[in-house]
Amino acid sequence: MNNTLLTALGLMLVIEGILPLLLPQTWRDTFRRMVELKDGQLRFVGLASVIGGLVLIVLSN
Repeated sequence: MNNTLLTALGLMLVIEGILPLLLPQTWRDTFRRMVELKDGQLRFVGLASVIGGLVLIVLSN
């Protein structure tokens, strides 16, 4: 379990690091737009990410 959790965390960091590594200006612009979102909109983005992640976890098992 510990090994799987560390692998998942490492993979998340790699995936999240790809955009700022390859397209830093695009990442910066996207981050600025997200900061300007209202709380409800930002919560919706978070909820969609959580649901998408859970769906991927369920489908992978």
